[in-house]
Amino acid sequence: MSQDAKPEVGSIGWIDLTVPDAEPLRDFYASVTGWKPEPVDMGGYSDFNMTAPASGEPKAGICHARGGNRGIPQAWIIYIVVADLDASVAACRERGGEVVGEPRPMGAMGRYAFIRDPAGAACALFESA
Repeated sequence: MSQDAKPEVGSIGWIDLTVPDAEPLRDFYASVTGWKPEPVDMGGYSDFNMTAPASGEPKAGICHARGGNRGIPQAWIIYIVVADLDASVAACRERGGEVVGEPRPMGAMGRYAFIRDPAGAACALFESA
């Protein structure tokens, strides 16, 4: 996610894919989509921002299922921007959804939480700092 502008509530602020071994999928998506990978230091290993070739703007992430990313569903996850993460997490539970782990920080950018809706589909909710 870009730190430049505060994302609009209700928008999809980011997408990423978390898998046990990110490098092969980094290379797969670079070849298939034209995205250019940029390493993101995670302290002992790198995850990857996948950037648009013309603008160099990050469009997606491909991450290792390690550290804070352990246990994330192995699928493309969208991050939906919400105004109040705690209220959205409470509403998720009240409406029959499941919170997968508790809200966690995303550096200085904000906080996020993974959820499953009542049908079992996973996504993340993101509150900008």
